[in-house]
Amino acid sequence: MLTIDFSFRELEVFFKVVELGSFSKAAEAVFLVQASVSERIASLEKKIGTRLLDRLGRNVIPTAAGELLHKHATLLLEMKETAQLEMERFLGLEQGEISMGGSTIPGEYILPALIGRFNKKYPHLSVRLKIADSSEIENRVLAGQLEIGVIGSKSTHPNILSQKLWEDELVLAVPVDHPFARRKSVSLKELGETPFILREEGSGTLKILETYLRDSGEDGTNALQVSARFGSSTAVKEGIKSGLGLSILSARAIDTELKIGILKALKVKGLSMSRNFFLIRNKLRIASPSCQAMLNFLLTTARE
Repeated sequence: MLTIDFSFRELEVFFKVVELGSFSKAAEAVFLVQASVSERIASLEKKIGTRLLDRLGRNVIPTAAGELLHKHATLLLEMKETAQLEMERFLGLEQGEISMGGSTIPGEYILPALIGRFNKKYPHLSVRLKIADSSEIENRVLAGQLEIGVIGSKSTHPNILSQKLWEDELVLAVPVDHPFARRKSVSLKELGETPFILREEGSGTLKILETYLRDSGEDGTNALQVSARFGSSTAVKEGIKSGLGLSILSARAIDTELKIGILKALKVKGLSMSRNFFLIRNKLRIASPSCQAMLNFLLTTARE
């Protein structure tokens, strides 16, 4: 009778390769070199007696046998994580590293200062902050690559638990030497006749702008003369300063430029733009004690 046996570590490595669809990404996630990951997968396939993964160009997908093993690996690894968390709670441990993400505005302009305050309260905890657009942060939280995230638009995914944190005002940012700079507001028609810099797809700011324009009867961002699309607020600010175009940005993102007089913040007539930042986590995963400490801290600071 055929007996199949394999190690828990091999199962962990296999799980990461399937989840990330890449040997190189899995190697980084499990702290191994890529050759070692390949060796473990080869060993696992030899022990089981069948191929578990198909290599299609740069993509790696599970075979039918791989799908079956991945289903059981998911359950076993979740049981391991649950056992670890329950032991940590039993022992009263709050130490280690917190993996969290932030979309551009909270990630660059809000969270660093708050993490500094958090570190003074919990000096034994370290925080690893990933900054990306809202969509990527949400996807990483769903995939378990990040424990929590802070993004600029409310998630509609059924497995994401969202809690409101802070309010943010969006303004029209213009160079101090622009003809609009002496004014307090511009019309939607004027905005549509002016070169405009957009954020990239997946940006919370872009989603909010699209919604406000459509609610005002415009054809979303199609009503704008788009001169460029940039992947960060910092790049957008530099584009504005160079005369490439105007843009809608968080007032928090241009606070320094407003204070030193490089940029001006205007309103757009008919658009009262504001939004909220949301704390998100995967409701299917148990929050570690250190993660729970950060969750409580952020929610408390939001009420201050």
